[in-house]
Amino acid sequence: MLQHLLETGLRQTMNCLVKPALHPTVPIAVQRTLTRQAYRSSVAPRGCRFQADTLAGIPVIRSSFGQATRGAVLYLHGGGYIIGSAATHKGLAGHLAKACGCMVVTPDYRLAPEHPFPAALDDAEAAWRALIEEGFAPGHIAIAGDSAGGGLAIALAMRLRDMQHPLPASLTVFSPWVDLTQETLYSPECEPVLQARWTANAAKLYAGEESLRNPLLSPVFGNLEGLPPLLIQVGSQEILLNDAERLARAASTAGVNTQLEVFNSLWHVFQVHSSQLDRAAAAVHTAGAHIRGHLAD
Repeated sequence: MLQHLLETGLRQTMNCLVKPALHPTVPIAVQRTLTRQAYRSSVAPRGCRFQADTLAGIPVIRSSFGQATRGAVLYLHGGGYIIGSAATHKGLAGHLAKACGCMVVTPDYRLAPEHPFPAALDDAEAAWRALIEEGFAPGHIAIAGDSAGGGLAIALAMRLRDMQHPLPASLTVFSPWVDLTQETLYSPECEPVLQARWTANAAKLYAGEESLRNPLLSPVFGNLEGLPPLLIQVGSQEILLNDAERLARAASTAGVNTQLEVFNSLWHVFQVHSSQLDRAAAAVHTAGAHIRGHLAD
């Protein structure tokens, strides 16, 4: 009963406070400020350690929990490529670090509209290369991300494959945004977080002059063959449900080891509430097991 009440309260809070801020008429600087405040409710596990650092000149936050870890997770934060940061996602990164037993590295990749495509992808690739230069073998690095960061994670893996570089051990994406055309957005009865007008505007700001059907912008239109094992988690109460399901179908058709989990009555990137919601904590635990299970020996 308590968990049901918590879910109801969080849903109402986001619908009343977060969703109105994610609107194209709200200045992006204000959106970024409000987002930072909203993510203050996303609390990391007690005992999690955070270190501010740089990789390839890109600011990052390294999150770790417990003893020395087996590997690293390159975590790409969400925010429609226009808001969000490593700092906003410290809570989620901390829970993931605890769940997978790895150091989670979250870069502050450049955001649009100041830095449109392919700035975010270039920064993600630079961070990946820097982790390898630090001494992590590709098989000891997983890539994960949420929302736009989920799409960015898939795009990075596709770029690495096309360049014939070693691939990460696995991919984990929460509520991935993989079709910026928005041609087949889902229409849930309840969507507590996102507005289609906001995501459409964010897509235009990030894409710039590039076609929204470019697979490195919208990976669902690309060739997914040869990608590493993929875990997709999504809530039923979000407009990106179809994105997740289409990505799962396309990846499975391409022969990728794919697992899709749809969480009934939960919302966009509900995993940020792992400190409050049992179902969110369980989802991150599953993600951690997926990451651990595919790391090279």
